[in-house]
Amino acid sequence: VQLQASGGGLVQAGGSLRLSCAASGRTFSSYDMGWFRQAPGKEREFVASIRRNGEYFYYADYVKGRFTISRDNAKNTVYLQMNSLKPEDTAVYYCALGSRATSRPYDYTYWGQGTQVTVSS
Repeated sequence: VQLQASGGGLVQAGGSLRLSCAASGRTFSSYDMGWFRQAPGKEREFVASIRRNGEYFYYADYVKGRFTISRDNAKNTVYLQMNSLKPEDTAVYYCALGSRATSRPYDYTYWGQGTQVTVSS
């Protein structure tokens, strides 16, 4: 399985970005997906996850109401729409594929390479 994340960049506080993660090599629709992030000097933390059918999704409290996770199984792609961005959202964002849409990194088997998101104040 290969996961290719894209869409990161530099944005001012209050702005928006849309991350994409394209998967290849597996039946994408058979797996749950998650987004995590890691800021310099900090541990990787959960952002959002979505079940394989796209009907159930979960968010970390610090992004709830600002970020939206979605997926298009026909395109083997998961998205993360990020609105009202804050400087504390600055991190490398990783997509992950696994068998359970949890907040625990060890429930995910495959990881993308990460895409940098930088929010300036």
